[in-house]
Amino acid sequence: MTSLRRNVPLLYAFSFLQMTLFPMAIITLFWKDQIGLSLAQILLLQGIFAVAMVVMEYPSGYISDRVGYRTALTFASFIGILGWGVYTVATSFQGVLLAEILLGISTSFISGTDSALLYESLKGTKDEAAYSRCEGRSTGFGQTGEAAGALFAGVLYAKYPLLPFILQVAVWVLALALTRGLTEPRREPRHFAGHLKEALASARYVFIENRRLRVTILLSIVLGLASFYPVWLIQPYMRDAGVPLASFGPVWAGANLVVALCALLSHRLRAFTDDRGMILLLVLLVWGGYLGLGLAAGVGGFLFYYLLTAMRGMKGPYLLHVAQAEITSANRAGMLSLQSLCFRLLFAITGPLVGIYADARGVRATFQLLLVAFLLVLPPLVYLFLKSRQPAGSGS
Repeated sequence: MTSLRRNVPLLYAFSFLQMTLFPMAIITLFWKDQIGLSLAQILLLQGIFAVAMVVMEYPSGYISDRVGYRTALTFASFIGILGWGVYTVATSFQGVLLAEILLGISTSFISGTDSALLYESLKGTKDEAAYSRCEGRSTGFGQTGEAAGALFAGVLYAKYPLLPFILQVAVWVLALALTRGLTEPRREPRHFAGHLKEALASARYVFIENRRLRVTILLSIVLGLASFYPVWLIQPYMRDAGVPLASFGPVWAGANLVVALCALLSHRLRAFTDDRGMILLLVLLVWGGYLGLGLAAGVGGFLFYYLLTAMRGMKGPYLLHVAQAEITSANRAGMLSLQSLCFRLLFAITGPLVGIYADARGVRATFQLLLVAFLLVLPPLVYLFLKSRQPAGSGS
């Protein structure tokens, strides 16, 4: 039990290292200026990254449930070293594509596995009620890591464009060493009915049998997309607005600190409000963020992006806790990976289209279009989610 308790701070540290992304605050500029990619190619690249994750997402979660969470995170760290290593020698779209595919595989093995290991570790110490708080702290550590990595990204990039990527390789070497200290929790015994049969049974449970889980995952995916499109558009948006390159790192760090703070406060906000209040807040932050980004002009317009990062921080611990409560231990990582799979698949389909529109009409016009899309899509999903959260037999 003591070793399981040690998993919690180790997972916090792993989250910090995983998200200490030195290149992230300048990577769109790197792709455009050093590799020569257009915004359409950049979003296509991220679409291919998403496809790599779609291909590996559920299999990786399924494998994690079978070979162990610790083994999966160790493998992910090794592939992360390879992916960022390829970036240090990439000179073309093809080189960047190879790096992104490797990083997609690495991310897919982490996705769902880290949350599953955290939940099972808490369950093994009879403290699963603390999951939302611990997940919020894990997210907070992760976003603090990304803020720390981004802080001097612009300065590092200006000094030597590959320096952020070289430092990133070192970060993943540390992550690989950290995974060796994790302890694999004992889980519920399960009856093995064959790999394909179990995989199909998990998908049927998520998408057909459990209505509450299905609606929660759908809402989480759409809110996730709302916070993900701007990640790839905000850097050219800031440059168009005249934000100095040296400020890109601090701006990115500020955004991630907002995510961290809101993730840490997520369980407190949920305790203060009911489901209806929490979801309404998340939706208003999405609409407000896109409205400001689409209409504001000038250097300070990027601050509306912080509304979307606030939503991202609040959303994760809250909706993950709702989903975790509906999932069995034997297939926890696999079912969580199904959510990430659907998210990546939808982004793979829509992301390149968003990039093409941004190249043709501009980034501000793209934010205006996305505002209209989320004004139409979110209300029915919110209605279904709140209805699913009502106790059986209660009125609508």
